[in-house]
Amino acid sequence: MIGDDFAELKLFITGPILLREEVRKAGLLPEFGHRDAENPKRFEPIMRNLKTIAGNPEGYSPVIFNGSGTNVLEASIRSLVADSDKVLNVSVGAFGDLYHKLAVVNGKNAVQLKFPYGQAISLEKLEEALKEHKPNVVTFTHNETSTGVINDVVAVCEMIRAHGAAPIIDAVSIFGGAPTFINECRPLMYCTSTQKSLGLPAGFGIGFVCEEALQKAESVANRGYTTDIIAQVGKAKINQTLTTPNGTLANQMCVQLDYIVNDETVAGRFKRHEDMRTIAHKWAETMDGYELFAQEGFRSPSLTTFKTPSHMSIDKLKEVKELMRGHGYLFDPGYGKINKELEEQGESPIFRVGHMADIQPEMVEEYLDVLGGVLKVFK
Repeated sequence: MIGDDFAELKLFITGPILLREEVRKAGLLPEFGHRDAENPKRFEPIMRNLKTIAGNPEGYSPVIFNGSGTNVLEASIRSLVADSDKVLNVSVGAFGDLYHKLAVVNGKNAVQLKFPYGQAISLEKLEEALKEHKPNVVTFTHNETSTGVINDVVAVCEMIRAHGAAPIIDAVSIFGGAPTFINECRPLMYCTSTQKSLGLPAGFGIGFVCEEALQKAESVANRGYTTDIIAQVGKAKINQTLTTPNGTLANQMCVQLDYIVNDETVAGRFKRHEDMRTIAHKWAETMDGYELFAQEGFRSPSLTTFKTPSHMSIDKLKEVKELMRGHGYLFDPGYGKINKELEEQGESPIFRVGHMADIQPEMVEEYLDVLGGVLKVFK
């Protein structure tokens, strides 16, 4: 039968992620009509709980987009950057680069500020770029999945606003694992998705949109259809989606968000992610030649990146992946684009450990213990 040879692995990659058994079972709940009375039974609690996880940001509406987090990022570009605007895309890794690509392929007047891999946004260099380019809109990443860097979103947004620009935040890999600070940052839009720290399958993008953003969008031509935040918010405010949702994922989302808010609690979830980060950091101290890659003080609670010793290579990390598969785990050998660039520079590669969503601290400890044994084979 189809599926008999599908491997049941414990995912320690950075998304998709390991699903709780209750979430998997929720995929068997009844389908429903998205314009029927059954719809609000799912989406009303979903919207309410999304607000709670986000810290109940005043004046923001949660919106569910069909597709991935990338769809939401593109919607923010299509709806919030006018033809007369200049957008500054600030990047600390591959997904910051993606935001710039989305701006360019959509024909926006875009410039980029790039920081070295592993480094967080420097406020001094950001201010220099703001003075030089005088952008109307600035995009940046809250938590960079490719490098394990988490930026100081409050300080970055304060700097952007001080120079007359409006921020948009990519928070795909952190929402549900750490505070959003939306109330403090006041971005035009805060963008995330289901398949990372929320502990759900991929399939929905999520955006938190404020009134300022809607007013700006009114002046933007050619917003598209599914990327038009005005149309999206109109449906979201009546607990619907603009286009037909994935009903299976909606059922799973309803169950999972209720669990996060009412069982684990949001504060408890955030604390667990911090605890797992601590475990990963302490493990690095026991591994000769391995170092934490992300800048100290700016290390993500949802994933950790490790710099390997000089004897490691991309090919050897691929061997590690297959050895870990034999132990029942899916290992993340690092973001391909970044490792290729590091190799070209004569540097050893990095690898990532995802410790997000519903992975538990004891699971991280067990995984790292096995991984440590495998890595010691390579000398």
